[in-house]
Amino acid sequence: MKKLVLIFRKQGSLQMMALIGLAFIVFFRIVPIYGLQLAFKELLPGFTIQKSPWVGLKHFRNFFLSGDFGMVMRNTITLSLAHLAIGFPLPIVFALLLNEIRLQKTKALIQGISYLPYFLSWVVVFGVLNGILAFQGGLLNDILLSFKLIKEPISYLGTPALFKPLMVVSAVWKDAGWGAIIYTAAIAGIDEQLYEAARVDGASKFRQVLAITIPLIIPTIIIMFILRCGSILDAGFDQILVFRNPITHDVANILDIFVYDVGLQQGRFGYATAVGLFKSVVGFCLVFGANKLASRFEMGFF
Repeated sequence: MKKLVLIFRKQGSLQMMALIGLAFIVFFRIVPIYGLQLAFKELLPGFTIQKSPWVGLKHFRNFFLSGDFGMVMRNTITLSLAHLAIGFPLPIVFALLLNEIRLQKTKALIQGISYLPYFLSWVVVFGVLNGILAFQGGLLNDILLSFKLIKEPISYLGTPALFKPLMVVSAVWKDAGWGAIIYTAAIAGIDEQLYEAARVDGASKFRQVLAITIPLIIPTIIIMFILRCGSILDAGFDQILVFRNPITHDVANILDIFVYDVGLQQGRFGYATAVGLFKSVVGFCLVFGANKLASRFEMGFF
């Protein structure tokens, strides 16, 4: 015990940082697990969670058999796959391009500009995009009308067909620069002698990237892919909550939005908990499956 106290005193600042992270996990990840029993109960007025009657799999059946299930899952999967297909490889490409910039001041400037959107809330991003894409007085419509490229303004934010592409593009613009940090760090750890040997052998820049950079950052890519699979059904709750409107309600109704509407707006806490638990189980299965595929990939099965 005395030894632990001495270690804590020597590493006081580090231990405090660890305790803060541990407290966050306990209060926001472990304690809420108690409420998961609501997925199998009916929370009635005046009843506590513990005293609420059990209803078994009623909420799950109601969700799977409802007309909302197909629409919600289709919207969620479509947006999630689009985010994964475009938003996952783009930070890798951006990090590879940054690595080729030799002027450190230029590189730092580009990195700083690319990181900036990540620190903006979606409310601010919506305000910026609304000023550009607004139906009346929007910058884009004014430019297109002035050049006579369109005859009347286009409602970009109020067109269901444009909603999902707008969500993907805005999310990529906001997160790509920040997502490249890990890959940039992984590339920085590569031994420079490997590149020198490749240049002596006459390898071009493109060949060096294919033969040295990408193979050596594959473990990092695999880890990030596994982590990304765990949140594949998120599809951007905070983003869609800000951007959605009555016209785009059907295409914006993803799992998290559905849980928010049913749970907080309608007060059906048991039903919303069941839907949230279903999403968590699917996310766990995706992480487990992605980990298995990654293990096979590393063993050379692909």
